[in-house]
Amino acid sequence: MARLSKLASRPASVHPGRLRRIASLTASIAASAGLLTACTVGPDYVSQKPVMPASFTEHIGSATSEATRPQTSNTSNDTWWEGFDDATLNALMADALRSAPDVAIAEARVREARALRGIAGADQYPSAEAGAEYDRTHGSANVPIGVPPGGLGPGATGNLWQAGFDASWEIDVFGGTRRGVEAAEASYQATVADLGDVELTLLAEVARNYIELRGVQRQLAVARSNLAIQKDSLSLTRSQFDAGLASRLDVLRAQAQVSDTEAAIPTFEANERASIYRIGALTGHPPEQLLAQLDTPQAIPLAVADVPVGLPSDLLRRRPDIRAAERRIAAANARIGVAQADLYPHFSLTGAAGLESLNASTFLTAPSRYFSIGPSINWLIFDAGKVRFAMRAEQARTDQAAAAYQRTVLGALRDVETALVSYAQSQVRHERLAAEVTADREAVSIATRLYRQGLNDFLSVLDAERSLYAADDKLAQIDRDTALALVALYKALGGGWQAQDNTPNVSTLQQ
Repeated sequence: MARLSKLASRPASVHPGRLRRIASLTASIAASAGLLTACTVGPDYVSQKPVMPASFTEHIGSATSEATRPQTSNTSNDTWWEGFDDATLNALMADALRSAPDVAIAEARVREARALRGIAGADQYPSAEAGAEYDRTHGSANVPIGVPPGGLGPGATGNLWQAGFDASWEIDVFGGTRRGVEAAEASYQATVADLGDVELTLLAEVARNYIELRGVQRQLAVARSNLAIQKDSLSLTRSQFDAGLASRLDVLRAQAQVSDTEAAIPTFEANERASIYRIGALTGHPPEQLLAQLDTPQAIPLAVADVPVGLPSDLLRRRPDIRAAERRIAAANARIGVAQADLYPHFSLTGAAGLESLNASTFLTAPSRYFSIGPSINWLIFDAGKVRFAMRAEQARTDQAAAAYQRTVLGALRDVETALVSYAQSQVRHERLAAEVTADREAVSIATRLYRQGLNDFLSVLDAERSLYAADDKLAQIDRDTALALVALYKALGGGWQAQDNTPNVSTLQQ
């Protein structure tokens, strides 16, 4: 609070006519400054319009039906994981959105950005400050009056009672404050988009680990199933050996194959537990908490609905990382104007009013009133080019943000094309491996029957069983990889793309 000299015993009187002239002059200055606020320095932001291909090169599957071609509609699919029709996966996704630490961190950043936006907006309005003070003073007898800290005079003792308020308002003539608000708003929108990206990445990771869990459970089931077949073969070989119809070598080969499959099972079991623990950490729970829920094997989730791939240009709206990168360009561009505003004068209106008295008995009387009001101008005349260097720095940051945006767009196109070809080729591999498994099962049956009849050696049985086990295991892996490729495709497309603007709905965030 601006303080008047403590040496004055009471404020000077001011003629009412003079007060009116001061108020009129101040109002005229404020009105003139208000007209000037239409001027906003710095470049206006121009929306990004990157050149996008007309369509994706890759397609889902090799079929040419309309269902497998890229769709051009903006079909809403904000709960994309429901396309796997897996109730356990649905529950895990909902749990992750509620409890995951990553989401909580991103939501806190959104609240922080919202608060910073409010701080920037508050600079557009006047500020006022009130205060009160009481001082007991005694002036030194060895210094003349007026030498600080001073008092009422040499050797004089007295009291000073003060109460009042100060007000100030910097008039945003050249738009530096407005550019700051613009930058804060764009930064807030970028943070909201970052929240969407965090959620998308989290959900994709939960889905990926869940699919890997079901994949390793499938491999474990295949290993145990083939182990049972191999043990039957070992039992048969021993019977044949005891009957003099097989060699000791056949028994040893059968035993070695059983031991090899038994050795693989602990690895699958360890991978199963590791997947469960990773899911627990992702969803914000102690790793062991999900053992009871996920330890029971289930099938690998496969898609039951088509994916609305859309056009490459749809990624600009769908992908939260692209939206965030675009908003960061807007924020950096606005900061150029914030820096440039320092090249021009800063106009302010300041005022103070209150009561001041040496005696408590007269403190609340009319003669104790004081005030001051008037405009001020502050203009940086020389700074060795500091402001212009700051403008160049902000321009460079804008260029960096633009380059990062371009990199993000190109990365999104790469992700989609890669996911499309991976998903398409995994479907082809599934068809081939399914046919191989069918053939290998029949081969094992024929080889075992011929061996029982003494029409073939045991090596044919071993080869058929090894081939069946390998094909079964590959089929489990390709089913897993097909589901993982679909998750990667959903993530590349932006996952839940219901929001089609730069400000996704965050009304559920804590205020």
